[in-house]
Amino acid sequence: MIGLAYLAVQAVSFAGIAVIDHRWTLAFFRARAATVLAVTAAVTLFLTWDVLGVRSGVFFRGQTDFMTGLLVAPEIPVEEVVFLAFLSYLALVAANGVVRAVDHARGGRRTRDRADRAAGAEGERQ
Repeated sequence: MIGLAYLAVQAVSFAGIAVIDHRWTLAFFRARAATVLAVTAAVTLFLTWDVLGVRSGVFFRGQTDFMTGLLVAPEIPVEEVVFLAFLSYLALVAANGVVRAVDHARGGRRTRDRADRAAGAEGERQ
């Protein structure tokens, strides 16, 4: 049971970021396909990096009782894949959250500008 501890902590952390994303529609709940594509691309890039690191002898799997012991490739535990997905998703949520916070701090000017342009375009059509 303790072998699932690290994976469980990762799952809880992932769920926490998903709740934040859902509340403020920052990534997956705003653009699902784009988020899945970005996270998949990032995980693929990082896993390629990991494989190259393992092959060159730079990276190796640390042994601990808190991990499942399941490997997706030599020296690459399943927890690594989950962590990379979490890290990528967290980066998207954080980046979009910062953009939203800055926009809000500026008085929502970008949002109002878009609405004004859309209203102007609608007025021109009439």
